Amino acid sequence: MGKRIVIPYNKELEFEYGVADQLSPLIRRVIANNPGPFTFHGTGTFIIGQGEVAVIDPGPLDQEHADAILKATKSEKVTHIFVTHTHRDHSPNTELLKPVTGATTFGYGQHGADRGLAVGTGTGDFDYQPDIELKDGDIVRGNGWTLEAVHTPGHASNHLCYALKEENVLFSGDQVMGWSTTVVSDPDGHMGDYIGSLEKLLARSEERYWPNHGTCIEDPQAYVGALVAHRRDREKQIERCLQKGLDNIEGLVAEMYKGLDPRLHNGACRAVHSHLIHMVETDRAACNGDPTPEALYSLPG
Repeated sequence: MGKRIVIPYNKELEFEYGVADQLSPLIRRVIANNPGPFTFHGTGTFIIGQGEVAVIDPGPLDQEHADAILKATKSEKVTHIFVTHTHRDHSPNTELLKPVTGATTFGYGQHGADRGLAVGTGTGDFDYQPDIELKDGDIVRGNGWTLEAVHTPGHASNHLCYALKEENVLFSGDQVMGWSTTVVSDPDGHMGDYIGSLEKLLARSEERYWPNHGTCIEDPQAYVGALVAHRRDREKQIERCLQKGLDNIEGLVAEMYKGLDPRLHNGACRAVHSHLIHMVETDRAACNGDPTPEALYSLPG
């Protein structure tokens, strides 16, 4: 048994729904009232700059949250709307903000396009199509702020983080969250891509991360390193379970996640499935056919 991986979560967060908190000279945040087992207290929408501002992730389709964003920027002009990814707690409120503000929208592209998903597959926001599609390394400049797009597929194939150059911080979306690990779920999520994106972030030098769920991450290099180690450890756990003869996802989850909150059971099953897909792709596991949630798995050979 290897050394237990400890991820330094921070679950402390002081806020009030509908109120914009000033987090730094250039950053404000309004948190949507959509708490849950996978969203923590809710989705944070970031407002960047002063006067002519950008919004990152308008949040779920929610008029009250849209009104809170508009109230926070009532004496300003929202010129840009950026989306980290097209999950329904992040992008749909663009539908309410764009007609009022006239802002230009930005993002990687349509939900699932890189994975070849047919429209309507899964629960993503297929309606969101940015005015301007960004690729890795693209730079967008506004009034006193500069954002670099960092493509980080894995949680979603179109996931972007955004680096704010003036403060040397990264808006990490759901790629890195300070309160929990990230759900990676087939068909749009991919564990190999997710781990690769974490390793990509390890090579960067931002001093602080601002995730959409939870508070800031003050030592991102150490934190991301712990996330990578955690994912590698999960794969070793799966290998040990397969060696014991456990061959299905329900059995693996029961063994690996003892005492798990029942609300998180489905997410754990999806995570183990994503690990197994990646392990089959890299010849570290085998299955009786395609690596579906219902398949039987074993060690290769």
